[in-house]
Amino acid sequence: MLTIRLAPGRESRLQAGHPWIYRSEIARIEGTETPGAIGRILDHRGKFLGQATVNPACQIAGRLLSRDEAPIDDAFFERRIRQALTRCGRSASGPDACRLVFGEGDHLPGLIVDRYGDLLVAQILTAGMERLRETILEVLRRVVAPRAIYERSDSSSRRMEGLDLRKGFAWGTGETGVWVQEEGLAFFADVAAGQKTGFFLDQRENRQVVRRLAKGREVLDCFCYSGGFAVSAAGGGAASALGIDLSETSLAWARQSAERNGLAASCTFVSVNAFDQLRAFAREERRFGLVVLDPPAFTKGRDALEGALRGYNEINLRAMKILAPGGILVTCSCSYHVDAPTFLEMLRSAAVDARREFRLVELRTQAADHPILLAAKETQYLKCAILEAVN
Repeated sequence: MLTIRLAPGRESRLQAGHPWIYRSEIARIEGTETPGAIGRILDHRGKFLGQATVNPACQIAGRLLSRDEAPIDDAFFERRIRQALTRCGRSASGPDACRLVFGEGDHLPGLIVDRYGDLLVAQILTAGMERLRETILEVLRRVVAPRAIYERSDSSSRRMEGLDLRKGFAWGTGETGVWVQEEGLAFFADVAAGQKTGFFLDQRENRQVVRRLAKGREVLDCFCYSGGFAVSAAGGGAASALGIDLSETSLAWARQSAERNGLAASCTFVSVNAFDQLRAFAREERRFGLVVLDPPAFTKGRDALEGALRGYNEINLRAMKILAPGGILVTCSCSYHVDAPTFLEMLRSAAVDARREFRLVELRTQAADHPILLAAKETQYLKCAILEAVN
């Protein structure tokens, strides 16, 4: 086992509960530096702080697994996964979809596991979890008893860990297109071809808010992907729900979900650039009672933050201009580097530019099955602001 000794004064963040060790915080590494190996973490005086997977080639060189010296073995992963299953918003069976393991939020950094009915989808994102892959798969089979496990280890972040991308069935076989239930509505997800692991599970509770707000309103769902917000709005009694997205494949899934729920008459899905269409609606003086903005992350790093904020400002300004008086804007950002205060300040600026006044009804975040560590703000990435147009 490796031993990682921290530089003097660099242990306080780890002791406060944060699970990461940066390369710059390490004084020296004793032992063979194999990417992903498990190491003992000591402070500069030799005090034991925990065990972590270690990849010295990365800026985040250590990811804490445990704060005690118990073996990191099959029994360890079974305990951790069983503990994860007890957290809010999760279940190991049924026709619904949920996140079962959320990386650092469940003290299993580098591992994501989602459940779509009886199919599990696993993402292994770090060299440490890659070395433990077979143990993880075996524990998931034993604890959750799925029909199959599909692997979506195709995130570009794996390249930073020195890993190749991988996608396909890790165990079992079968269809990758599945139907899942969410509060009485059925949604189609393709775990092989879809974004993330197939569906935006982190927006589950925010979709329910939109469903409650949508009754009697004309709804516009921008960047609608497979129609989660639009179909939820229609299910809540929206007068109409228009979803726009560039991907014809995603829109085909959205239409399937609308049809399955008997909502095809009130749902329309159109392939178009959202920025362009919002400008066109403004020229036409078209107004909506509820607009949803759930764009992709405009930045993956802090160095591109300024440009990302310009993009968020533009899209929100356009949406604000086409809201009817008393209309609702549900606007989201999944960019971690755009934190909540920055996001709200951007919305204030967009409202000034739009010459509209808004009330902040609520500021929401990711679903409860994506747990947030208080000591690690990086585990909270989703912002969802609900604004009401005053004028």
